[in-house]
Amino acid sequence: MATPQLSPGVLVREVDLTVGRADNVLDNIGAIAGPFRIGPVEEAIDISTEQELINTFGKPLSTDTQYEYWMSASNFLSYGGVLKVVRQADDNLRNANAGVGIASTSVLKVYNYDDYQNNHTTDASFTYAAKNPGSWADKLKVCYIDDAADQIIGINTTNLGLSGFQIGYGVTAALSAVQPGIGTTGIFTGALKGIITGVNTSSTASLSTIEVKIVSQVSSAGTETRISYAEGNGLKSFDASDAIFPVNNAGINTGNGADAAKSFTPVALSIKDWYDQQTLGLDNQTIFWKTIAPRPTTNVYVSDRQGYNDGIHIVVADDTGSVTGIRGNILEKHLSLSKANDAISNVNAPQRIYYKDYLADFSENIYAGYNVSLAPDLHHGTIPRATGFSTTSGDASAFVAVSTADGSFSQDAQDVTFSAIGNVTYPLLNGLDYTTVVGGMKGTLADSMRAYDLFSNRDEIEVDYLIMGPGCDTESESQAKAEKLISIAGQRKDCMAVIGPHRGNLVNVTNSNDQTDNLINYFSTLSSSSYAVFDSGYKYQFDRFNNEFRYVPANADVAGLMTRTSIVAFPWFSPAGQQRGVINNAVKLAYNPSKAQRDRLYPQRINSFITKPGVGTLLFGDKTALGYASAFDRINVRRLFLTIEQALERAAEAQLFELNDELTRANFRNIVEPFLRDVQAKRGLFGFLVVCDSSNNTPDVIDNNEFRADIFLKPTKSINYITLTFVATRTGISFEEVVGRV
Repeated sequence: MATPQLSPGVLVREVDLTVGRADNVLDNIGAIAGPFRIGPVEEAIDISTEQELINTFGKPLSTDTQYEYWMSASNFLSYGGVLKVVRQADDNLRNANAGVGIASTSVLKVYNYDDYQNNHTTDASFTYAAKNPGSWADKLKVCYIDDAADQIIGINTTNLGLSGFQIGYGVTAALSAVQPGIGTTGIFTGALKGIITGVNTSSTASLSTIEVKIVSQVSSAGTETRISYAEGNGLKSFDASDAIFPVNNAGINTGNGADAAKSFTPVALSIKDWYDQQTLGLDNQTIFWKTIAPRPTTNVYVSDRQGYNDGIHIVVADDTGSVTGIRGNILEKHLSLSKANDAISNVNAPQRIYYKDYLADFSENIYAGYNVSLAPDLHHGTIPRATGFSTTSGDASAFVAVSTADGSFSQDAQDVTFSAIGNVTYPLLNGLDYTTVVGGMKGTLADSMRAYDLFSNRDEIEVDYLIMGPGCDTESESQAKAEKLISIAGQRKDCMAVIGPHRGNLVNVTNSNDQTDNLINYFSTLSSSSYAVFDSGYKYQFDRFNNEFRYVPANADVAGLMTRTSIVAFPWFSPAGQQRGVINNAVKLAYNPSKAQRDRLYPQRINSFITKPGVGTLLFGDKTALGYASAFDRINVRRLFLTIEQALERAAEAQLFELNDELTRANFRNIVEPFLRDVQAKRGLFGFLVVCDSSNNTPDVIDNNEFRADIFLKPTKSINYITLTFVATRTGISFEEVVGRV
């Protein structure tokens, strides 16, 4: 209520009628689902360019339905829109994988990231798997390395025997060395201790080797300290001159003869850095790990929590060249990841560096699996599971435990010495594609319908054009698929379904009259809807990936023409004709109807594609699939209303929970009317009227918590028929005399 004035003066009040706005919200987003070669299954992925389509869903194959889907998607993108692509499911699809250990399983099916996180995180069936199903990933190799060993030591087993060297046994060496940085007064005496993580025997005794992980050093007073290996450092590495003692888990010297302490020195001064000798394990290239990255070490996050030995490197390689065409091509490098499931990067916090999470987030090709229900971790806990053995305290020749934790993968970092696996290469195998049928990679009708259902909820996903692409094997299945798209568009009421003919209606049908009859019969059973568009087209275009010409459905081009019309003009302009209706990449048409044939098709709601010399191939009709005469039987009118309805719907949302009074109504009118005037100025409307006042917001409406606005529109119409009348007159007669009389 205004404050009353008690003396002469001027009262200034402000009333804000500018809250909210109406904007053109048509984003030219297409949607298609199909049996693509690679990519996530049953997940809508935004694709903006053909290269993104290649990167995410692979290249087109030579099988008809597969390339028809792929090239339909590519054709739409050529007009400038954004495409939401769904790779549909199939019962036969399987992920290439490396199973428990190194054996693969043929039953693994992980469709997408959500499926992996929710359904397969506790699945014991795989160690690594391709990120999506299909044979495309067969022969990829996942190369994995940690710091399981530090040194390779050559041994002569002639005097000691092989029984003294087993994985999990220890080796020790007496130390009497100058500590780095201390000088001659800083002599360390005691023992260096390591654990055997690998034994490589040879028929020639002097060629056998052991792989050793440095664990700790023990002072002469018996104090044990964990250390990290440093190549060439006498305090942190075994030396070629050392007398090295093998001991078992009880601290007993394992040389022949229980009473005789046996030692050895490396054969021919043979001590090598373990990491320097390791390769990726590929069949077609020899690539050393040291050329990829320095050895993995304990991550800062883990060491800060008294954990140890968690660092790993993972590389994905195209060993056979099946993916990239280059044998041994390295696709991915994931370095300095962690086995600790709580590990976070100390550089890019809070980025997770636990290998499973990191690969799920950043790898384009693989997931990592593990079994959290088994203890210890059977995938990764065997070489070795622990790093120490309980012995008599202070015995410098034997091992004492430096960690009491289990040591398997997938634990918190706190106080854990993680188990090691060394250098392992996992080949991915047993990927399976779509069920093999005539025509190759085809999904079933049910799979296709389920995929398109992902586009049904307008609140979850924005779509402007539902693209049918090719039909199915039979005409009845193609009609069922078409009905599905029409139904979704009609339910959403914010998009249009573009529907093409069954391939068998046109392709390889030589008689054009038969083609005309086929089209009429095919479309005659489909539902009436102003939210759908029917076309007559299969176009012939070049497939550069397979180096041949192919027939491809042109319904994606119809969606593309509407997109281009929105870009170069406005949605309420017709996408047909010579100005905006010329389609891309068309060499010829499977069916180029004559005028007489078009006269039969147009009353049946079918928009023809025609080829005109000097112009190109163009859409020559702009009818919707509405089965009766109405302003909405034209594409431009339907798209005009879609544009206005979406803009004003969003503007109206700003009025929710406001008071239904004259101020709110005036504010809404102030939003709507300028928007409609702009549409009118841009030739979309002849006129309009907005009624939002007490006449339609009656007390009953207000009491029911409703708000009403009635918007009357006079849409402009596209020209479909032109009559040119030429009149021959006598010489000397003026044209004014006949105007209006013919």
